Amino acid sequence: MSASESSSCGCSGDTKRAERDPAYRRALWIVVLLNLGFGLAEIVGGFLADSQALKADALDFIGDGSISLLGLIALGWTARARSQVALTQGIFLGALGIGVIAFALWRAMNAIAPEAELMGAIGIVALIVNVTAALVLSRFREGDANVTAIWLFSRNDAIANVAVIIAAALVGWTGAAWPDLVVAGVIALLFLHSAYEIIRNARREIQSTARPSS
Repeated sequence: MSASESSSCGCSGDTKRAERDPAYRRALWIVVLLNLGFGLAEIVGGFLADSQALKADALDFIGDGSISLLGLIALGWTARARSQVALTQGIFLGALGIGVIAFALWRAMNAIAPEAELMGAIGIVALIVNVTAALVLSRFREGDANVTAIWLFSRNDAIANVAVIIAAALVGWTGAAWPDLVVAGVIALLFLHSAYEIIRNARREIQSTARPSS
């Protein structure tokens, strides 16, 4: 999508506006604070509830906050540098997804059902935080690879939180650990899918900026 097409859709994701728009910078700071702050709280909750899904979601929050901070810093950089940052984001997300899957498989061998009530309560709060972040970023959701990466992180987090809440209900109903482990795996697959999209877009933009101008 060209910059003019992006602007005509009512979004503000074209590269020049993303570089200079103070509203976009404010939105990124809000997302950084929401993700890092709640991620630290959720990792504690994940250990208290003994929930692998909450731990995976907390890692996602912390990773997203860190990556959003990189995106904020990168706004003043060249298009090629921003694309390289987005490529790093995608690689990080893919590694995180693989790590979560590996840990869930290891935990499945001696799984213990988590505390369903605490897991569900934290999942609901996480959903509220992620919906807030997604709404803050919604009008910036199209643009270069870096802008798109940050939007995808927030959108996928909200989807993952719905899955955590459903898993908590299933754990409470069945008394088994498998719903928690399944959701941890689903969150990891979301990591991998977003990583693929981000890496593909970033590589395309890097190749584009490397071509000599006519």
